[in-house]
Amino acid sequence: MCSTLCFSFFLSIAILQGQKDGHNLSSEKTFERLDSMLDITYASYDGRTLKLDLYKPREKLGKLPAIVCIHGGGWAKGGRKNYTKVAQALASHGYVAVTISYRLSGEAVFPAAIMDCKAAVRFLRAHAQTLGINSDKIGAIGSSAGGHLAALLATSYGAKELEGNMGYSAFSSQIQAVVTIGAQTDFLSERNRQVSEERLIWKQFMGGTQEEKLDAYRLASPIEHLNLGDPPCLLISGEKDDESTQGAKFRKRMKQLGISSEIEIIQGAPHGFLKEQAWFNQAMQAAAAHFNRVLKGSPVSK
Repeated sequence: MCSTLCFSFFLSIAILQGQKDGHNLSSEKTFERLDSMLDITYASYDGRTLKLDLYKPREKLGKLPAIVCIHGGGWAKGGRKNYTKVAQALASHGYVAVTISYRLSGEAVFPAAIMDCKAAVRFLRAHAQTLGINSDKIGAIGSSAGGHLAALLATSYGAKELEGNMGYSAFSSQIQAVVTIGAQTDFLSERNRQVSEERLIWKQFMGGTQEEKLDAYRLASPIEHLNLGDPPCLLISGEKDDESTQGAKFRKRMKQLGISSEIEIIQGAPHGFLKEQAWFNQAMQAAAAHFNRVLKGSPVSK
């Protein structure tokens, strides 16, 4: 890992590059006043580096809440660049938003991906001063497989088997707010037992079916980790998506624990709806409102 001096120098270069390339962030006026810091290494595994891209409002001063943005792709494909638009949208609401790379299932099976997500949170806390982050206010958002990882990140703080050992162990991986989009929250359900037998992406991610890897499926299941210390959650689901993405059992358990949970149904939308601009806008507005309320104490998005 770089020394503090090396890291600060790197970030300075990243800031300058972000300002230079700022006109490429988006053609929409909403994104015109964002700075970016790209290709920042947040973890290294014997020569394998994991990177993040960071976006923040140029005119905002002081420390801002941060949001970790986790891309989907069945845990097997995709990359952080696929989630740039999500990060930019949230950054425009006054957040430091980062898209992260994580080890896909073709490289390493569960729990590698969640360990990477936790390492990213610890990295942000370790460098909060340099990055302009309020380390007490960190959230996460993800869709599909990324939504599952975001939910697991929110609920599994303290589960030593999922923390990993990549750097900054003195810093917490706990987050304070989460938004899941089209995500599975109960890996032990009958629906997911069947899916794990039928779909290669589940076998590849988990190293086998639910029946073969029951303990691992339990460990990967966000609902199995729910406790009183977990953060408020907003679940977003397409109306035409599988009903399991609405997390009825998950939300019921949260209510029993006295934890705030809300759901936003995107009318007419299928599973992967973020490519449709109108549905994307609706989801991001709902997500920003949730983060504003939880991380900023604001009842509405600005």
